[in-house]
Amino acid sequence: MTNNLNSPLNGGIITHSAPQVIQTKFGDINGDGFFETIFLMGTKQPDSPLWRNLTLTIFYGQTRQMEHIPLKQNMGYNPTIFLGDFTGNHVEDILVVSDTGGSGGIVNGEIFSSINNQVRSIFDAESFNNKLKYKVNYVDHYKAVVQSFNPAIKYTIDLQYKGTDYLAEIYNPDGTLKQPIEGWVDPFGGLYPVDYDRDGTYEILGYQEIAGRYHADGLGYVENILKWNGHEFVIDRQTVGIFGEDLS
Repeated sequence: MTNNLNSPLNGGIITHSAPQVIQTKFGDINGDGFFETIFLMGTKQPDSPLWRNLTLTIFYGQTRQMEHIPLKQNMGYNPTIFLGDFTGNHVEDILVVSDTGGSGGIVNGEIFSSINNQVRSIFDAESFNNKLKYKVNYVDHYKAVVQSFNPAIKYTIDLQYKGTDYLAEIYNPDGTLKQPIEGWVDPFGGLYPVDYDRDGTYEILGYQEIAGRYHADGLGYVENILKWNGHEFVIDRQTVGIFGEDLS
């Protein structure tokens, strides 16, 4: 919804974008036995799918009070909310995810939980990304090594599926590198709630793309499963998924 006002200062038209409800969910987020109404709200950019000023607005079923909570990363595309128990206390938490819109396919994500009757952020993707350190290096004999520092794990990817033309650009005929090549691991490109143990408590599956010489030269994905340990989210287990050779 927009309101157009004629400006006496410049004779033009100023467009004010009013907040809109993007998505609505219902659930008991504080354990009082009453359903809350959770609105994801934002300001729509004219002629653009971009949303700004993303905010959670919570209407409490028992007290009939309203609370507004701005997101840390309050701008994005295709914002959505998901309700589920991430902390194991049998009360629903709120996961908000949006796309940043960049070429890397990076997402924003934040989880809110009611602790002592106060809703607060217990996870945000940007802060968690800062804890994750990786190193990607091409090595001799048609391989790339991905080293994770948190947790400390090394993965070796066989690059021969890339084909002879790709390998010939990088390697000498004897399999040695023509020159050092470093890749990188993107921040989270996907955050998905999954109840692996089917116990009613959700973990977070986070995908991070592994890039080689350039971003479109994808080598696979680091897959982190994040679990609440009672105080914060930590990596419960980590794997690397690679792309396969097309045999068709």
